[in-house]
Amino acid sequence: MPKKNGINMTLPPADDLFSTQEERDEGKRESVREIALAEISDFPNHPFKVKMDEEMQDMKESIRKYGVLVPALVREKPSGGYEMVAGHRRKMASELAGQATMPCLVRNLSDDEAIIVMVDSNLQREKILLSEKAFAYKMKLDSMKRQGERTDLTSVPVAQKLQGKTSRQLLGEQVGESQDQIRRYIRLTELIQPILDMVDEGQIAMRPAVELFYLPKEQQEILHDTMQSEDCTPSHVQAIKMRKFSEEGKLDEDVIFSIMTEEKPNQVEQFRMPRKRIDRYFPQGTPKEKIEDTIVKALEFYQRNRPRKKDSRDER
Repeated sequence: MPKKNGINMTLPPADDLFSTQEERDEGKRESVREIALAEISDFPNHPFKVKMDEEMQDMKESIRKYGVLVPALVREKPSGGYEMVAGHRRKMASELAGQATMPCLVRNLSDDEAIIVMVDSNLQREKILLSEKAFAYKMKLDSMKRQGERTDLTSVPVAQKLQGKTSRQLLGEQVGESQDQIRRYIRLTELIQPILDMVDEGQIAMRPAVELFYLPKEQQEILHDTMQSEDCTPSHVQAIKMRKFSEEGKLDEDVIFSIMTEEKPNQVEQFRMPRKRIDRYFPQGTPKEKIEDTIVKALEFYQRNRPRKKDSRDER
């Protein structure tokens, strides 16, 4: 509102007029509340998987007996309700234990602050999948870049905090990784989900997986089909070869097949057969181990029951 006769006519907000300073301070203060689970939504694009494993069963039983001992961290949503920042596993365990509410610390956080807290709290876990770490690092790095004046949850200016370092260098120092390793992890986020699952399961090592990042999604799909049909995974050398052919515009289904079926150093000789020749004998989704066992048993049965050749001496 403009000044009138040199007097500032700007009025304070209505909340300030009808509340005490103590009440206003209390509203800004963090507090632990019992919040209905139905009012808490998951964090958008949460990179950490919440699994129904043995630890979850143990947590469920603990909550059933003693309740949630460590409050979750949430923030209020503009549209109403709350958004989980840290405590997704505790929320699921509470649901499994039949609880209707759980204790939560309500904190006022911006989007980027919430991402950083969410990532940092989950990186403390003992068991983290490579894909979880990859997406978590990417989310935190993007937030650090967006923050500008704040690179963590303090108010230290970026110029003072970074001291000439890149956001990736600073993130590496915070999580105990080199800048190059941070870059490798983030590249994993560009892999198609089936290949990323194989990385998480230890079927594909980190180094070849990083090279596969350079393949377009269509070529990754062809590679995954080839790995499934030929029961093989790429070595680091094979992954580099495919990357080179791809960059030259020469990588197609035949080249991928040729690279993936070449004999590796010290590789035990294997008998290979196109999967399509035997697919009609097995239901879709049959594990390869079961297919191998069935084929071996069939050969053993054939060996035992095949007609024996008469020895010429038997005819005398």
